[in-house]
Amino acid sequence: MTDGASHRHFYLCRCFSTDNIFLEEYHTHVRFVTQQQFTLDYRALLSRLGCVTEQQFEDVLNKISQEVDRRRHLGVMSAERAIAIKDMYQPFHPHVYHLQESYLSPKFKQIVEYCENRNTSEEGLLDLLEEEAVRVYRLPVFEKSFCDELVEELEHFEKSSAPKGRPTTMNHYGILLDELGFDEDFITPLCERYLYPLTSLLYPDCGGRCLDSHKAFVVKYDMNEDLDLSYHYDNSEVTLNVSLGKDFTEGNLYFGDMKQVPLNETECSEVEHRVTEGLLHRGQHMHGALPISSGQRWNLIIWMRASQVRNNLCPMCNKRPTLVEGEGFADGFTKPSSAQPSTPCVLT
Repeated sequence: MTDGASHRHFYLCRCFSTDNIFLEEYHTHVRFVTQQQFTLDYRALLSRLGCVTEQQFEDVLNKISQEVDRRRHLGVMSAERAIAIKDMYQPFHPHVYHLQESYLSPKFKQIVEYCENRNTSEEGLLDLLEEEAVRVYRLPVFEKSFCDELVEELEHFEKSSAPKGRPTTMNHYGILLDELGFDEDFITPLCERYLYPLTSLLYPDCGGRCLDSHKAFVVKYDMNEDLDLSYHYDNSEVTLNVSLGKDFTEGNLYFGDMKQVPLNETECSEVEHRVTEGLLHRGQHMHGALPISSGQRWNLIIWMRASQVRNNLCPMCNKRPTLVEGEGFADGFTKPSSAQPSTPCVLT
C-alpha cells in the first residue's frame, strides 16, 4: 500500500447505485437508471429468461428498488453496524484479529521473501507457484490450525445477535471483515507486508505495483444456503481467494477469459479449492464457483485496488468514474491532490 493510503479519502463511482445489479432468479446483471430505461433495455431479455408475467416483472422492479436503496445507504449503514458490533459482540478467539507470522504457511513466507530479494524476477517467482489457469496462481497461505480458529470465530459471530451486512449482491451468506474489526491489524498488514510484493511482480500491467486499498470479506457455501456463484468479474485489480474450510466436496472454481471476451468465445478452466491455499488472479478475469455437493465451505476474499488505475476507468461501468462520497476505502477511487503526490504506477 502506498504511504499515507490509510489517511487518504476514497470514493465510490456513481455507477455503484445503478450498474451491475444481480437478479438471482435470472442469473443476470442489469443496469437501472429509470423504469422506462430498464423496461426498454431488459424486458425482452428477461422474458426469454422466464420473467413472462406482469407480476414477475413487478417483483423484479421491487427487488431492484430495494437493492438501489441498500446501495445508496450502504456506507452509513456499514459504519453503524461496525459501531454496534464493537459494542455488543464478544469475540470467541480475540487473537485471530491480529495477524501473526505463525498463522502463515512457511512456503508462503518463503515466496514473499523471494519477492523482496534484490535479484528477484517474475520467472523465478513463477517457479515457486502453480499456474492453474492463465495468470491464476495457487499458493499456500495459512496454517490449517489458524483456518480452523478463524472459521470458529466467524461461526460464533454468525450465531450472535450482532447486525450483519452481506458482502455482495451475489452472496447472501458471508461477513464483511472491516465491520467485524479485522481491517487494521489483520487485512491491511497482510496486504502491505505479504501480498503486494507478489502482485508487483505478477500483475504490473493491471495495477499490481500500486495497490492502495482493499475490500475483504468471507463467503459461505452450504447445502441449505448458497451453493454456488454465477459467472462474474470482481470490483478489483487483483483478487486473493483463500479456502478456509470446513469439510466439503465439489464446488470448484472455473475461470474463463477477461471480461471483454464473450462467453461463447471462451473455454473455461476448472480449478480445485484446497483448504489453507489461495488463488491469486486479476479482478477482471471472469470466473464462478460450481455447486458444492456436500458439507460447508468458507472462503476469504480480498479485493485489492489501485486508485491510479481505476481513477482513469471504472472497472464496473467502463467509463471515467464520477466520484461520490464513500466510507472507509469505499471503492478505491481518489481525487488528485497536489498535497498528496502519487507514486508512479507504470503499467507494462
